[in-house]
Amino acid sequence: MYKMAVIGKDVSKSDSAKMHTFDFRGLGSACEYELISVAKEDLDATVRRLLDGYDAFNVTIPYKLDVIPYLDRLEGDARTFGAVNLVKDKVGYNTDGVGFLLLLENNGIRPQGMKILVLGAGGAGRSVVKKLADAGADVFVYDLRGESVERLYREFGCFTPLAAVEPADYDLIVNVTGVGMHKTEGISPVGEEVLARTKMACDLIYYPRKSEFLRIAESLGKPILNGEGMLFYQAYYGDCIVLGREPDAEEAKALFAQYRLAYPD
Repeated sequence: MYKMAVIGKDVSKSDSAKMHTFDFRGLGSACEYELISVAKEDLDATVRRLLDGYDAFNVTIPYKLDVIPYLDRLEGDARTFGAVNLVKDKVGYNTDGVGFLLLLENNGIRPQGMKILVLGAGGAGRSVVKKLADAGADVFVYDLRGESVERLYREFGCFTPLAAVEPADYDLIVNVTGVGMHKTEGISPVGEEVLARTKMACDLIYYPRKSEFLRIAESLGKPILNGEGMLFYQAYYGDCIVLGREPDAEEAKALFAQYRLAYPD
C-alpha cells in the first residue's frame, strides 16, 4: 500500500484522492491518499513531514515552485518548466504538460498552427505554454502579475507576452489562473468581449465542472472543455512514475473512460 498525498493552498474539493486510488487499482496496486490544505507559513513543516513519511506526494496551486528548494534534483519536464507537481524520493517531476496535451488530443484539438491565448504564467501555466509552443502553436500569454510573464519569457522566449488582454481572433483561450474556483467561484478572468472572438475555450479548473469562464463561452456558442481530463492524465503519468512502469497513452485514455463511467458527476 503506497502512502501518498496532495498539497496545495486549498485542496478540500480536489478529486485527486478519487483519481489516484482509481488509477492505482487499474494499474494493479493500491494507495492511501490524503488531501492536505497548507497555509504558506506551514509549508516548510508539511513538506519535511511528507518527505520523511510518504512514498510520494503531489503539489498543486500555489506551491509548484516553492517545493523545489527541498529537492535533490528535478527530472524531465520539471527541469524544463521549473515547476513540480510530483515528488518522489526527493526528486521533482512534472506531468502537467503531457496531461494537458493528451486532454487536447482526446478532444480532437491539434495545437500546430493554432493561435492560442494562455491566461496565467504560474506553475501549470509554464507547462502549458511550453508544450503548446513546442507543438507548433502561436502562443500569447497574459498574467495579472506581469513579472511572471516577463520571467517566463526570459526563460523560454517561445511566445508573445501581453501587458493586457484585448479582444482578438484566437483559436483557443486556456485559463490556467485558478480564477473561478474556491473563493473566486463565479468570477471569470476575461469577459464576453474577449471570449466572443475565440473559437473555443478550455479551463484547467474542473470544480465547478463549468466555471464562469466556460459558462460565458458556452453562452456565446463556443465549444468548451474543463480540466478534469488533464487532472486524470497527469495523475496517471505521475502514478506510473511512482510505480516504476512505462506510461501508455492508450491505457491512460481507457482508464479515464472507465473513471467517467464510475464517477459520472
